[in-house]
Amino acid sequence: MSAAALRLDFVQPGIARITYDQPGSRANTLNQGVQTEFENILTELEKTPNLQGLIFCSGKPGMFIAGADLKELAALTPSAGDARDLTLRGLAFIGRFEKLPCPTVALIDGGCMGGGTELGLAMDYRLAGSHPKCEIGLPETKIGIIPGWGGTQRMPRLIGPSLAAEMICSGEPVKAARAREIGLVWDAVPSEKMLDEALRLLAWSRESGDWKKIRTKKQQPVGLSEDQHQFTFGVARAQVLAKTKGQFPAPLAALDAIAKGCNLALEEGLKVETACFLPLVGSTISRNLIAIFFMNQRLAKDPGVTDASVQPKPVERVGVIGAGIMGSGIVGAHLRKGIATTMIDVTPQALQKGVGSITKVMQSRIDIGRATSADLVSVLGLLNTTERYSQLGDRDVVIEAVVENEEVKTKLYLELQDILPADAILASNTSTISITRMASAVKKPENFAGMHFFNPVDRMQLVEVIRGEKTSDQTVVTLVALAKKVGKTPIVVKDCPGFLVNRILFPYLNEAMVLLEEGADPRLLDKAASDFGMPMGPITLSDMVGLDTALYAGMVVNRAFADRAKDTKILATLVAAGRLGQKTGAGFYSYARGSRGADDPAFAAILDTCRTGKRSIAADEIRDRLFLPMLIEASLVLSEGIVRDPADVDMGLILGIGFPPQHGGLLRWADTQGMSKILERLAKYESLGKRFQPTEQMRKLAATSKGFFPA
Repeated sequence: MSAAALRLDFVQPGIARITYDQPGSRANTLNQGVQTEFENILTELEKTPNLQGLIFCSGKPGMFIAGADLKELAALTPSAGDARDLTLRGLAFIGRFEKLPCPTVALIDGGCMGGGTELGLAMDYRLAGSHPKCEIGLPETKIGIIPGWGGTQRMPRLIGPSLAAEMICSGEPVKAARAREIGLVWDAVPSEKMLDEALRLLAWSRESGDWKKIRTKKQQPVGLSEDQHQFTFGVARAQVLAKTKGQFPAPLAALDAIAKGCNLALEEGLKVETACFLPLVGSTISRNLIAIFFMNQRLAKDPGVTDASVQPKPVERVGVIGAGIMGSGIVGAHLRKGIATTMIDVTPQALQKGVGSITKVMQSRIDIGRATSADLVSVLGLLNTTERYSQLGDRDVVIEAVVENEEVKTKLYLELQDILPADAILASNTSTISITRMASAVKKPENFAGMHFFNPVDRMQLVEVIRGEKTSDQTVVTLVALAKKVGKTPIVVKDCPGFLVNRILFPYLNEAMVLLEEGADPRLLDKAASDFGMPMGPITLSDMVGLDTALYAGMVVNRAFADRAKDTKILATLVAAGRLGQKTGAGFYSYARGSRGADDPAFAAILDTCRTGKRSIAADEIRDRLFLPMLIEASLVLSEGIVRDPADVDMGLILGIGFPPQHGGLLRWADTQGMSKILERLAKYESLGKRFQPTEQMRKLAATSKGFFPA
């Protein structure tokens, strides 16, 4: 018989305490087995004579309740009754806390999410602790559903519909101080004093009868006037649509549940919530977002190699060569995590500008409350700037982030060989150049690898750790551990042109240029991609990256995969004309009047000289021709063993280029479509060349009715 997750004891006569400590797990989750324990304990409490109060707490430091069990949730189907049964069961046991004949208080001293928050909302009072991991939220919209155990109804009655809509629709949690400020908790107190404060609160509540008033108010409608209702939810809906572009149904469903239920009695409001919740359970988008959650968990635990005995070297001092946009961004990422970092550049002006960039990022964090002025002082205190490579003599890891030129990089490596410690790791931030080839310029190629950060470094989560033919396992696990230490998500990639993300991205960008020259309107190209869910279209993306960068990086990849690339003239023509994109004020669009980009007659004239046709191209064809070549390249990446798991492809594209998470990633999107249907769509374009010819892997999957991921 397995150990119980819940423990009931009495801290004083008449004062019961439930402690939740799920055995064998770092988190407390509300699975069906635990719900049975809750039901049994509630039955016992309901029979307890002279019950004076209830305290609910967690036995895990820094963890209250992580929410419902996502594996159970992922197994639910929209049509079966299991989703309704599970929902009603959860509502029932949580509702029983509100009927106990005594005041109740939850002691929240750690992560409190989803169903955990909904359970906490059913208590009369909540106290937040001082543990740094203490935060409270309802993140269900991030996995494609809405709170289904009363969150959309109890939270508006506690903090008001506007604040509740903001928290629930965004899925973002709040820290203890903010929770107290908005009334989500009664108070925020030091962790070690929570029990004493809870006992005092229960005694006061019994004497004053306040707990009965709270329950009466909670059962009643919020009572918004018609004008208040229209204004509150009109504004909230506009904010949700601005953020989601209508691509995600869950935030709008949550808003509907709040709007339709807040002016009803709680019992009726809960019925509204259930009606809004059930259609989302088991939906394609929810399954995809839950899959992303588990893929993220896998990457968080992945050391980067299959041999679990290989341990990372300790990294306390890092050096970064290059103070440009990428170099200063990499330095800032390390400094913010408390790692002493030396930034080197050959010119003092570049160093000064790099320090300015680091300071600017920190100031932006201060402005939004994610950092303090003391943090800025601390960060700059860990920074050393110099023009001399000799300062790298004590570094554990050195990351090179100089100009994307192989000759410049390898010349630098030769200079560093007698300076770096014998066991130091040297990593290149290259986005396209072969790690295996550049390793010939270092004495210890086993200590050399790629560590490709994405721009802007302070916002982009992905780091590609690229292993060359001679890169050691220990170098890989050390760089993976370092990337995690600075708050990034690393994916290990074997050396190949373009590595993972850029290799799969370039067919997309290349096909956009082909479509332009065939007659497609640049705005329609961008719209087709945006309608699919991409954060921006390929034309705007090229302008943002820089057309010179896109041209030269594309040459590297296209030369390597010439059988699948199509030569175009438009990029080279624009670069020759000095139109390099946003950084020069003009590329495909004009940026003279701001950063959004305006149509430009001068570009239209250039495009006319590069056109091979003038036909009108339908949105469906544009979509297929942008994304199907990406899928073929992704299949080849898997077949060649460039990454170790299909999830690496999907997470790389989601984190690296913003591939729409509602599709679950490129490969999961293909699985949802069905490989046979994908092949039917490819057949329309096979005459255009090998870039539209399915791989052997894709043909086998279609023949066996399988997908890239197990069913």
